[in-house]
Amino acid sequence: MQNETKPAIRVFDEKQIRGIWDAKAEKWWFSVVDVISVLTEQPDYEKAKNYWKWLKNKLKAEGSEVVSNTNQLKLLAPDNKMRLTDVADTEQIFRLIQSIPSKKAEPFKLWLAKVGSERIDESVNPELTIDRAVQDYRRLGYSENWINQRIKSIEVRKALTDEWDKSGVERGAEYAKLTDLMSKTWSGMTTGQYKQYKGLTKENLRDHMTNTELVLNMLAEVAATDISVVRQPQGFEESRIVAKEGAMTAKAARMQLEKSTGKRVVSKLNAKNLKELAPMANDTDKSPPK
Repeated sequence: MQNETKPAIRVFDEKQIRGIWDAKAEKWWFSVVDVISVLTEQPDYEKAKNYWKWLKNKLKAEGSEVVSNTNQLKLLAPDNKMRLTDVADTEQIFRLIQSIPSKKAEPFKLWLAKVGSERIDESVNPELTIDRAVQDYRRLGYSENWINQRIKSIEVRKALTDEWDKSGVERGAEYAKLTDLMSKTWSGMTTGQYKQYKGLTKENLRDHMTNTELVLNMLAEVAATDISVVRQPQGFEESRIVAKEGAMTAKAARMQLEKSTGKRVVSKLNAKNLKELAPMANDTDKSPPK
């Protein structure tokens, strides 16, 4: 099943729910803990996780088959690592909903049905995926200029990962290592350090970048893609060299921009500062990362 799945983040009531689309079976697998977090209105991940542990024991004692029918798949965890996570399909989530007293149950059921219908439509017409992302970003309050950059960054990232696939780089751990290397090279921070700097936990880092940060990150990925097309690296080690060279291009651009403006490019701004997120950072810290 892993070759037929594509990780994604869905949004319900401005809450992120991790999921994986199973193209072969044409259905979603959702993180059970994320669903429970929404239904119980519990934003604390560990507390939602503990509720799921309690609920699992309760359902097992009642002889329910819901727990035994759940699966485990690797999803991006709050610590920014790919970890095995309990997931359930739509039918199983509906059955879980019946076990959790929640005023959000009915809206959540309607949301699940809508998500399933949308994804099947998107598999037929991929342009709908982009349209949905644009609508989500607008709803969350992002500017049109930022949205255009973010959508372009998705295309750029896809081109790079296509090159990694052709080179034999393994999805998951090796993808994460190359992404960390590129981030550290051009910005001075690994992905985890970058998120911590912005005050983020499990959020998508790119959704919290300024326009300038997005552009430089795209430059690193475009350069790495172009180099990879020419050199055709084989395996992780050769791809690592290419990734670092591509990111060096963006580092040079960052350093020149910081020299010209006297301002730090890597910003503490995140999506909570939507009005300031689109322009170049106004960070008062003048010292660029090393």
